[in-house]
Amino acid sequence: MTGPRVVALGGGHGLAASLQALTHVTDQLTAVVTVADDGGSSGRLRQEMGALPPGDLRMALAALAGDDDWSRCWERLIQHRFDGDGPLSGHAVGNLILTALAETNSGIVEALDLVGRLVGAKGRVLPASVTPLEIVAAVVGLDPADPSAVQHVTGQVAVATTPGSVCGLWVEPVNPEACAEAVSAVLDADFVVLGPGSWFTSVLTHFLVPDLHDALVKTPAQVVVALNLAPQAGETDGFSPENHLEVLGSHAPELDLDVVLADQDAVLDGHGLMSAVEAAGGQLVLAPVARNDGTARHDPLKLAEAYRSIMRGPDA
Repeated sequence: MTGPRVVALGGGHGLAASLQALTHVTDQLTAVVTVADDGGSSGRLRQEMGALPPGDLRMALAALAGDDDWSRCWERLIQHRFDGDGPLSGHAVGNLILTALAETNSGIVEALDLVGRLVGAKGRVLPASVTPLEIVAAVVGLDPADPSAVQHVTGQVAVATTPGSVCGLWVEPVNPEACAEAVSAVLDADFVVLGPGSWFTSVLTHFLVPDLHDALVKTPAQVVVALNLAPQAGETDGFSPENHLEVLGSHAPELDLDVVLADQDAVLDGHGLMSAVEAAGGQLVLAPVARNDGTARHDPLKLAEAYRSIMRGPDA
């Protein structure tokens, strides 16, 4: 299989779903993954070892794993999580492998390439930054006595679960160093895919890494935004699809959108969304991309068909 050069950016389950779909569309695929996770096994490793949080990187590798027995065996291994009450409890094996390889080799990029070979990855996984990022959000609505008061919430888990409304976002350290290979991949891509995923903590964080931000607004690639199927409790509670695009535009006003993909049954105001997409210079594509199980999750095969249609073009 051949296909266009595609770079998908995000983190967590949203990026994993997008990657699983894109493996049916192209074999020239790169995942660029946020490195702001501070919860669970990843949070412990960054606190105890100063490591780049490996959890979202591991999930991306698992999503790209090959279909043969060897690849699936390694995919199951890196996803295995230890039980019990000891110091290994809760750690995913892949997180430990990536951290160890990054220490004993030439850093996280080589570690990811090595584990990618083990799982027969149908693409490459890269971090957005070579520095662990800490998300800081300005949030309103946390003080019942003064709902308009702005408070700062620090950390990916805290921001993702805040009961308030996020009105500003930045990362520490300021001006983090981008992964050079990720910047090059974005600049060389035919298509860049943003989302689905946690909007503030997985998608927008890429625009807070200056060199990656510049690459995303300068790339000649077509930019495809895959919208979530539903607002995320806490992080984007009450958001419409249009709100997601407004927030993206406020963080990257120079970004040219080419296509916005949304599930045809999840959009309540098609005309409003179409107006917002056209105002951003893009085209709205509505397609059936959700699972039929009542959950707000994308179906990889349906999503693959939508991506394939977008990337083939209208005349294909």
